[in-house]
Amino acid sequence: MTFFFYLFAGVAIGGGIGVVMSKNPVASLLFMVTTLAAMAGTFVLLEAHFLAAIQIIVYAGAIMVLFLFVIMLLNLGHDYRKDLKGGAFAVLSFGVIGSIAGLLATRLRTADAMPAEGAIAIDAALAEHGAVGAIAEPLYTTYVVPFEITGILLLVAIVGAVVLAKREV
Repeated sequence: MTFFFYLFAGVAIGGGIGVVMSKNPVASLLFMVTTLAAMAGTFVLLEAHFLAAIQIIVYAGAIMVLFLFVIMLLNLGHDYRKDLKGGAFAVLSFGVIGSIAGLLATRLRTADAMPAEGAIAIDAALAEHGAVGAIAEPLYTTYVVPFEITGILLLVAIVGAVVLAKREV
C-alpha cells in the first residue's frame, strides 16, 4: 500500500511539473489529466471511492474536455512566445517554493499520530449519512451559495473564451 502511495504521489508530482513546464497547451492538458488520475488513485488508497469516481468523471472528464474545447477554440497551439522571463523571477519563484516546502516538511514532522477532532467528525458523518450523503449534505445546505457562484464563474469563463475567439467577418 505504501508503494502505491509513493507511486501515485510521484506520478502526480511529475504530471504537475509537466503541466507547468510544457510549451504545448494540449500536452499540458494531458499532463493535468495524468495528475488528476493519480490523485484519484490516492483517493482509492484512502478508501474514498466516491471522491475517486468524482475526480475522474468531473475533473478528468468534463473539465478537461472544456479546457480542450477552449484551447482549440482559441487556437493556442501555435505561435509560441515565451511569456515569463528568467532571472529574478525564477530566483523568487524557487525561493517561495522552497519556503513552502520547508513549512510543509516541518508541519508533517510534528504531526500527531492520533486523529484530530476533524477526523472524528468526518467518521461520525460517514456513519450517519454514508459517503455520498456526508459530501452532499454540507454541499447543498451550508455551501450552496459558493457552489452556485463557482458554476456562474465557469459560465462566465466559457462566454469570455467564446467572445475572445470570435473572429470579425
